[in-house]
Amino acid sequence: MTNKIKSFLIFCGGFVTAVLFIAIGGYAYFQYTLSMVEEYQSEWTPDFGEQLYKSAAELAAAKTEYEKWVAIGDVALWNVDGGSLVKASEFAHETLRIAEKYKKDWNYGNAIHKAHLTLGRVALRNGDTAEAKKQLILAGKTPGSPQLNSFGPNMLLAQELLEIGEKAVVVEYLELCEEFWGYRLEKLIKWQEQISNGEKPGFGSNLLY
Repeated sequence: MTNKIKSFLIFCGGFVTAVLFIAIGGYAYFQYTLSMVEEYQSEWTPDFGEQLYKSAAELAAAKTEYEKWVAIGDVALWNVDGGSLVKASEFAHETLRIAEKYKKDWNYGNAIHKAHLTLGRVALRNGDTAEAKKQLILAGKTPGSPQLNSFGPNMLLAQELLEIGEKAVVVEYLELCEEFWGYRLEKLIKWQEQISNGEKPGFGSNLLY
């Protein structure tokens, strides 16, 4: 083997080693950054009034039934805290009614997810825990969507049920969410473990999505 070939092989080996080192270091840094973001988000809670204002503005700007349907799910969800329970329920039922026309649409999974969460949260405030639990499971049976598949499920109703000791139904909900949020399975498992151990998970921005 000539010296040139040896030098070339040494260069290639060094180059590959450097690339691997950079890749491993970059991945480690990414994971560290992600963990820090999630730790920060775990203490975050949504501004219900702000979310209602923004979603209501989007609904007011809607010009067609379809545009109204895309916007109304958020208005329903945020009316539970910032507006009227009656309006929240009416908007949720309207969302489910219109959704029957758009079962193949990208927003279908979002619509039924938020509508059932809204109805569950309304039921909980009316003292009907059994209905709230039923609606949480229906929300978990969403087929998913581009948003749900990326950012994960909304955990508002789940958190509220945890606060009154309903751990089993929340764990079941998380298991259903694995169907569309499988790529963040470790996060779902962590939440399940925390709940089973009597801990309170920090759902962070999943109280907003």
